[in-house]
Amino acid sequence: MPLTRKEAVITTKVLSEALPYLQKFSGKTIVVKYGGNAMTDDTLKNSFARDMVMLKLIGINPIVVHGGGPQIGDLLDKLNIKSEFVNGMRVTTTEAMDVVEMVLGGLVNKDIVNLINQNGGKAIGLTGKDGQLLHAKKLHVTKKSPEMQQPEIIDIGHVGEVTRVNTQVLDMLSQSDFIPVIAPIGVDAEGASYNINADLVAGKVAEVLRAEKLILLTNISGLQDKSGEVLTGLSTQQVDELIADETIYGGMLPKIQCALDAVHAGVTSAHIIDGRVPNSTLLELFTDEGVGTLITNKKA
Repeated sequence: MPLTRKEAVITTKVLSEALPYLQKFSGKTIVVKYGGNAMTDDTLKNSFARDMVMLKLIGINPIVVHGGGPQIGDLLDKLNIKSEFVNGMRVTTTEAMDVVEMVLGGLVNKDIVNLINQNGGKAIGLTGKDGQLLHAKKLHVTKKSPEMQQPEIIDIGHVGEVTRVNTQVLDMLSQSDFIPVIAPIGVDAEGASYNINADLVAGKVAEVLRAEKLILLTNISGLQDKSGEVLTGLSTQQVDELIADETIYGGMLPKIQCALDAVHAGVTSAHIIDGRVPNSTLLELFTDEGVGTLITNKKA
């Protein structure tokens, strides 16, 4: 069905608006953390895959880092393995780590790779073990309370943090026609595997590559003020102030800290965007309004 005049005008405006962004970001690297509803809704999954293919086609180098917490939880339940969490992180026993590797490195990773390929792209799935991509160490968690004289150190098993990223692997893929899709599993010097928060992996990858952008897909419309209004362009100083006055709190803090660390380390900007919106990545990159919160190192 042909477009109406009104639809044609809107389409032309959007395409024209995108031109300066296309010119600005051509040849740049963008790291996208993929998770939340965007990973479970079929329409959104296909929309995300098409976004990644289009970015590569127009000369931008997307790198995808994905999560998979709900999928891990589902399989652990089916296997009658109890899930426990400390400070929002899954306690990962050796038995649970086997499931994590199976789900993240297998089921979820290959599903994303297949979707991108089905939409005309060339994706390659990786875990931190491939090409020694993600070097890791055990994450030590401390618990504090007013009645405790000293913080308690809690062992949460095979949960790690990134110590080094092998950029050679990513440079080789990004400079070709391939789109890297990374499962957040790291490995230490002894060969032990670690489950790592996908936001943290995406942030570290963006940092070491000095990416143009770090994009974190979430299940919210962006950072909100205390009245529920979405905050758009923010400086790192303004974000620090929002943390200090507890506008940003709880489960959102680690994600925001990841974005702040990336920007402080040289990433041009970080974005907290609504993954529930179809084509949200393209809307954030190529329209003036965007669909989330932009954080830069500009002066407030």
